[in-house]
Amino acid sequence: LKAVILIGGPQKGTRFRPLSFEVPKPLFPVAGVPMVQHHIEACAKVPGLKEILLMGFYQPNEALSRFLVSAQQEFKVPIRYLQEYAALGTGGGIYHFRDQILSGGAEAFFVLNADVCSEFPLQEMLEFRQQHGDMHSFVILGTTANRTQALNYGCIVANVDTQEVQHYVEKPSTFVSEIINCGIYLFTPAIFQDIGEVFQRNQQELALEESSNGWQRAEVIRLEQDVFTALAGSGKLYVYKTDGFWSQIKSAGSAIYASRLYLNQYSKSHPERLAQNKHGGPIIRGNVYIHPTASIDSTAVLGPNVSIGEGVTVGAGVRVRESIVLHGASLHDHTCVLNSIVGWDSTIGRWARVEGTPSDPNPNDPYAKIDSETLFRDGRLTPSITILGCSVSIPAEVVILNSIVLPHKELSRSYKNQIIL
Repeated sequence: LKAVILIGGPQKGTRFRPLSFEVPKPLFPVAGVPMVQHHIEACAKVPGLKEILLMGFYQPNEALSRFLVSAQQEFKVPIRYLQEYAALGTGGGIYHFRDQILSGGAEAFFVLNADVCSEFPLQEMLEFRQQHGDMHSFVILGTTANRTQALNYGCIVANVDTQEVQHYVEKPSTFVSEIINCGIYLFTPAIFQDIGEVFQRNQQELALEESSNGWQRAEVIRLEQDVFTALAGSGKLYVYKTDGFWSQIKSAGSAIYASRLYLNQYSKSHPERLAQNKHGGPIIRGNVYIHPTASIDSTAVLGPNVSIGEGVTVGAGVRVRESIVLHGASLHDHTCVLNSIVGWDSTIGRWARVEGTPSDPNPNDPYAKIDSETLFRDGRLTPSITILGCSVSIPAEVVILNSIVLPHKELSRSYKNQIIL
């Protein structure tokens, strides 16, 4: 058994700017640990899992290498990074590295997209596959969305009794099904035959279209549109529906929501990561993660859903709610930070207020998902969470509302609904 985590590359994660300028998106901290560490932790818990492969087209960089070394030591499982020479799509990458995935005689392997947050019911998917279908069938993790939001995802129509996938459509234009694809799969080596057929077909089509610009590559294969659509109805593909939490992390706003989901889960999985109210310590409301190196005044009030990074300084009377404060940032006395991400080494002056508008799913609809909001609507900036890039300096007594501030800016006044370049 192995696991493959698809981490994408630098030209992806554009909706995550300006935060993805500083760190590859998969290493962005969600609930106190890098986003992709939640995936690795879940994979490492599966009995008999021999290796975890990260796959993407980031240049191997220091941050990534350091992370892999520490994760290997912590989870006691071999972890390697396989670099694609170009963006090959969700299916092209695993097809390109199929020898690496199958080496050592892998009988089955998980494929996980790095930009989702989930309970990762991997063990349940294995058991489900044993009960349904044969040992050569493939399993997609599915969850229920509401009718309107389902159109933004891959929709799955399955047989009610056997859960066999009969029809699969990626982002349909009209309603198809409320069951959506979670971007987490369980495959056997047989999948490479199906991806191979797509590859052959692409090559033949490209050979016929010699006159085309030649920028298209036969190796670019999308699991969702190219492979699942063809497999649906063939008796090989099944869906395992989860009731556990799940969300995409496409935009920076969704990182705060994902942080909330993971912090909620910590009460069961990692109670040691949650801050407690202690005598002489800050006031904690709800779930809060505080890095051990952060220094926080005892009159500060934090929570719910707050994550405080390494070496952060929080002054007297500071209020932080529904926010992520990244390492080295400093919040001076009496600042107020709500629904915001404060970038690395940023400074917020005394009595300043940094506030955004949450883009949370509808709390009254159990199946609501987070909308992948667009930056602009009708030519105006959509109100969303406030993001301060790295090393941004906010003066005392100003208000920054629903704005995105690019790195290394020193602001001199208040701003509202703006992107500050």
